[in-house]
Amino acid sequence: MTPPRAARAVTAPLAPLSHWGIGALLIPGLVLLASALPVKSQDADVPTVVSHGYSNFGTLKYPADAAHLDYVNPDAPKGGEISIWAQGNFDSFNQYARAGVPAALNTIGTESILTGTADDPFGAYCFLCTTLEYPEDLSWVIFNLRDDVTFQDGTPMTAEDVAFSHNLFLTQGIVEYRSLVEAYYGEVEILGPYRIKFNFKDEAPLRDRIGFAGGTPAFSKAWFEETGARLDQSTKTPFMSTGPYVLDSFDYNRRVVYARNPDYWGADIPLNVGRNNFDRIRVEYFSDSTAAFEGFKSGAYTFRNETSSQTWAQQYDFPGVEKGYVVLEDIPDGSVGTHLSWVFNLDKPKWQDPRTRQAIEMMFNFAWSNRTLFYDFYKQPASFWPGTDLAASGVPSEAEVALLQPLVNEGLLEASILTDEVAMPAQHDAERNRPARQIVRQATQLLNDAGWIAGDDGMRRKDGQLLDLVIIQRDPLYDRAINPFIENLKGIGVEGRLERVDTAQYVERRRAGTFDLANQGFQMDFEPSSGLEQWFGSKTADNSSRNLMRLRSPAVDRLIASVVAADTLDDLTSSVHALDRVMRANRFDIPLWYNDATWVAYYDMFRHPETLPPLSVGELDFWWYDAEAAAQLKSEGAL
Repeated sequence: MTPPRAARAVTAPLAPLSHWGIGALLIPGLVLLASALPVKSQDADVPTVVSHGYSNFGTLKYPADAAHLDYVNPDAPKGGEISIWAQGNFDSFNQYARAGVPAALNTIGTESILTGTADDPFGAYCFLCTTLEYPEDLSWVIFNLRDDVTFQDGTPMTAEDVAFSHNLFLTQGIVEYRSLVEAYYGEVEILGPYRIKFNFKDEAPLRDRIGFAGGTPAFSKAWFEETGARLDQSTKTPFMSTGPYVLDSFDYNRRVVYARNPDYWGADIPLNVGRNNFDRIRVEYFSDSTAAFEGFKSGAYTFRNETSSQTWAQQYDFPGVEKGYVVLEDIPDGSVGTHLSWVFNLDKPKWQDPRTRQAIEMMFNFAWSNRTLFYDFYKQPASFWPGTDLAASGVPSEAEVALLQPLVNEGLLEASILTDEVAMPAQHDAERNRPARQIVRQATQLLNDAGWIAGDDGMRRKDGQLLDLVIIQRDPLYDRAINPFIENLKGIGVEGRLERVDTAQYVERRRAGTFDLANQGFQMDFEPSSGLEQWFGSKTADNSSRNLMRLRSPAVDRLIASVVAADTLDDLTSSVHALDRVMRANRFDIPLWYNDATWVAYYDMFRHPETLPPLSVGELDFWWYDAEAAAQLKSEGAL
């Protein structure tokens, strides 16, 4: 089996997993290590394992005595400020609540017991702990916590705080999280001031057990009790945790500034060497990407991740670039590509027939859009794991058929899924936006079969209802792709409309389901497990920030269970292939594009290691500030 490329961290974790700095990813649910040491439990004569970390597949990259991570500069200087941008507005510092719009980077000061690295896709390491212990059957795990960890107010972190934080998510966490993990745990025992035990129920997925227990953020119990803060309510400050950055200042809807904590407990531990180098991280807010780009050109902020192909291709010719003040880098992206798409709201009756959805999907011409609008920079993400060996291809393998056949036998899937090529988006001509006659004929037949009949005015109706759709969007950047799509919809008798909304409306309408099509970026990883329930599971469809399309499919639910139960890489791959195949056949989304590179522009006062890890660009994590270069830029009037 070809080893997968390493995964980049998602910015909004599926479960409440804390970030190791900005770029690392904690993979939940990991099992026995060959390098771990067997001992006997203090509770019974049960052989247990003691280790500094976990991996479901293979061994950990880093030994317990590693001096620092391979991809950092251990001599990186501390100091300076880096600034980035965010769109819209904010009125809260709590990303875990449905209420409010959270500020950017609001979890930058949050840490958890376990953490990941940017070059070990399957590994997780003790961070707030020194070691952990577990039996071979993973019925429980004990974390031996560090005794030198302090919260940002200087008070010590203990096992009592960890237990409190765990229970906080089980009682006040968002419904989509609680519905998944509340059945995982039995009793959580505090065995001592720095020793805590999580007991798991039999139904808890093996690969998720330790990762979920070790991935919960560590919050201060005393702070929550003193302030009366709740996880399910918006807050005016970040939660008190143990991380390297604290809130410095903010101006609602304009900027937020985080400062490096000079008393940070973990500044000198090996896992942090060469990291957390900036004194300040500033976020400037703009109404849209066009205004933000103008702000970057003027020096209002200093680091920009570019997401517009048009801007990248045509607009980085301003004086700052020409004079060498601004550096441009095209960095290969080793992650699972983000499957950006428009998703249908399946709760609306008109979108419940897959033939209707497929006909609508066929009117988006990616080939023309990519050549004409995007300068051929993008690829279309047919799979939910684009660019990886987890993407389904061709006809099902024997292993896939073994998973799919029972679902066909039970009437949950059409028999054609066993023999057909995997579903692909319509393949268009790049020379013009208008779909070819053959594609139009096929889409027309699908709509006719679904009961949407064209009237004298050319528009399609069923039972007197017009087939129309509303695409909600907050950024005019997408207009150049949406408007040609709407033009093509008119050609098959569908009335499309773009509704521009502000950030607060955008968030609320996605939550409430008052849309026909909305953007969603599906960010999967190389070890998918029960987090798939939040993206695609029926149990989260009524109230989910990720299952935005309200997908309820017994076949998908069964295949998610197969993915979760997989205990070898081969089994995992086959299960993901089958799941990917079935979801693509469902046609619940219109695949748009993804980028297999990361485009960054920054003022020439930041430095990074010569070789970046595949997991993350890491600009807020392990880059550093060059004071002499910054002074030179200022002396020349660049900033």
